[in-house]
Amino acid sequence: MQRMQKSRFLFEHSPPEAFPDPVYALTDPNGLVAVGGDLQPDRLLFAYRNGIFPWYSEGQPILWWSPDPRAILFPQEIKISRSLRKVLRQRRFHVTHNRCFSRVIQSCAAPRANQQGTWITEEMQKAYIRLHELGYAHSVECWRGEELVGGLYGIALGKVFFGESMFSRASDASKVALIELCRQGYQLIDCQIPNDHLAGLGAISIPRNRFCALLSALCEP
Repeated sequence: MQRMQKSRFLFEHSPPEAFPDPVYALTDPNGLVAVGGDLQPDRLLFAYRNGIFPWYSEGQPILWWSPDPRAILFPQEIKISRSLRKVLRQRRFHVTHNRCFSRVIQSCAAPRANQQGTWITEEMQKAYIRLHELGYAHSVECWRGEELVGGLYGIALGKVFFGESMFSRASDASKVALIELCRQGYQLIDCQIPNDHLAGLGAISIPRNRFCALLSALCEP
């Protein structure tokens, strides 16, 4: 059956399923699917199940993306260097789950070197904190004593964890958080956009159609 493209422009009253099929995403910029809408839980969860995520800057409309190729990590294939294994053996960090989700997302949103502004806007923070309250968004925290020094957050649907962002205030802290995430029984971690840092930890790039097929098999209905 031929797929029909829906409008790229969403409104707040548009139903969650109003997104175009990701197959119609633009190639320039790579992966732009739709513009507008809102960050209500139903829309966000529908988007993630279909390989779409929001990413935009302050002052822009909400932009929805499904890039091709897609960066993913199979947890069983994570690469742990010799130096990182030493960090794990020495237990330099204490790792927790969902202990302080709001602090993790705020830390991920904090300004970074050579970066102006943040895409994790206040609107985005509120939306993901709401998803956390509903049981869909989760965090992993790394502590050195009582100090929060690293962590990550994202969305969990079935056997898939959709990673959103991570931060580190101590060497290797975010890597330890990712290793802990890989031990939680997920079969796929979405890393969204390829980068050298994640590639060094075992992330690979796959075609968008393969990624969406994996979501159909691994996400909860």
